[in-house]
Amino acid sequence: MNLLTTKEKAQHHLNGWKLNAIQHFEEKMTNRQHLFPCIPATQAFALSHLRYGFVGHPDDDLTSYELAQVLKEYSENYRHFGKYTTLIVLFKGSHEENITVEEYEQKYWNLLNKVTELDEKRWPEHIPQDPHENEWEFCFHGEPYFMYCATPAHTHRNSRSFPYFMMAITPRWVLQQFNASPDYAAKMKTKIRKRLAAYDHIEAHPELKKYGEDDNYEWKQYFLHDDETALSKCPFHRAQQLMNKKK
Repeated sequence: MNLLTTKEKAQHHLNGWKLNAIQHFEEKMTNRQHLFPCIPATQAFALSHLRYGFVGHPDDDLTSYELAQVLKEYSENYRHFGKYTTLIVLFKGSHEENITVEEYEQKYWNLLNKVTELDEKRWPEHIPQDPHENEWEFCFHGEPYFMYCATPAHTHRNSRSFPYFMMAITPRWVLQQFNASPDYAAKMKTKIRKRLAAYDHIEAHPELKKYGEDDNYEWKQYFLHDDETALSKCPFHRAQQLMNKKK
C-alpha cells in the first residue's frame, strides 16, 4: 500500500479538504510572526521528514481501520524518513462543526481504543500496558509512540489548535535521538518553553513533564484540555480488553 505522502506530493496531487488541510499545516509550521513552539517539528517540516496520512471523519465506522492501516505503514518505514520524522494524520471534518474540546477528547480515546484492537503485533514487552504506570506510552505494530492531538475547538491553547482534527504521532526512536545529548536537549526544551509561552494564550499545561519521571503519565499529555484540568483516569482500555478476552 501507499497510504503516506510528503508535502511536495500533497501539494501537487491533492485537492479538496486534503489540500486545504495541508495548506493550513504549512502555514502553521512556517509562520514567522507566530513561531510554532516545537522546534523539531518545524525542522522536520522544512527537511521533509514528516509523512502525512488522510482518514475519514472521527465518527465514521471505517476511520479507525484507516488510521490503523496508515500507522502500520508508517511503523514499517519511519526509520527511512529522517531523524525528526513524525506522522501527521488529518481527519475529514472542519471547524464548522460545533464540537467541544471534551467531545473531541472522547472521539480521540475512542479511536485509540479501536485502533489497538486492530494491532497485529504484540505490545512491546518493555512497555507497561497499564497507562497509569509512568513508563507507559501508546504502542502500535511493535513501536512506542508519543501521541499529540489538535482540534478546531481549542482556542486558548493555540499549540493544540488546528482547523481539522489532527494527530501527530512521533516514534520514541526520534525522541531518544533528541535526548541523546542532554545539554542540547535541555537548551532546546528551554527555547521550546519560551516559544510556547508566546504562542499560547494560557500558561503551559502542568502535565507537560518528562517521560519516565515518577510523576509523569504520558497519556495526560496526548490530549491537553484548553485549561489546566486533566482527566483523573486514562480512557485507554487495552489492558481491560485483554483481560476480557481471556475470560
